Amino acid sequence: MEHILVERSGDFATITMNRPQRRNALSQEHMRELITAFRDLGDSDVFGIVLAGNGPVFSAGHDFADVAGADLGTVRRLLATCTELMTLIQQIPQPVVARVHGLATAAGCQLVASADLAVASADAGFAAPGGKGGWFCHTPMVAIARNVGRKRAAELALTGDVIDARTALDWGLVNRVVPADQLDDAVHDLLDRATRGSAQSKGIGKQALYGQIDLDQPKAYAYAMEVMAATSQLPDAQEGISAFLEKRKPQWAHGR
Repeated sequence: MEHILVERSGDFATITMNRPQRRNALSQEHMRELITAFRDLGDSDVFGIVLAGNGPVFSAGHDFADVAGADLGTVRRLLATCTELMTLIQQIPQPVVARVHGLATAAGCQLVASADLAVASADAGFAAPGGKGGWFCHTPMVAIARNVGRKRAAELALTGDVIDARTALDWGLVNRVVPADQLDDAVHDLLDRATRGSAQSKGIGKQALYGQIDLDQPKAYAYAMEVMAATSQLPDAQEGISAFLEKRKPQWAHGR
């Protein structure tokens, strides 16, 4: 890997974007490496994944060196790769926590919005800057709007202005904001709590959450009901129910 670092510590793995000289801009090669890492870890026995960035910022978004002078087909392929990455983050069974410091802009903000959970340092900032430039942030706003709602999404998209970490927390873009020196501890704490219990149940639950969240309510209930009924037959589900009734600690076949 040229553009990222992948490290494992116990039950968790960390993927670190490692292009500090380019502010972790998402080139085609960088995104392909991220896709490979998320796919490999998704098929592994890790229980949770942290996405971080080296250098002064989390990620500045797309690498404009890939776009300047590129033809339509090339830009379509770049955006297709980006969409594949964002979708994959939500498809793998493990919880993914974005560890955000500095700026997360454009497709970098899209990464934060696509992660299942996000913890930001108090000095972090978030923006979809295309609104005040010449190339609107169309694809980043797909993920961002699904986090913050229509009016706030419109403000981010149309103004292009940076919002601070506290505003991002209030708007629902991140889960926690902590002082910079507490960022790693807060990320680990949230990931530790998000990976308790049956990993098999949680993986199905994560995928079902994304499967139903954009359906209308009757379709969402119909889908969720079938998934919940089917998963009641899993050994971990029966073990959890038995342990509750017997007032004992469950012994998961797949979990921690």
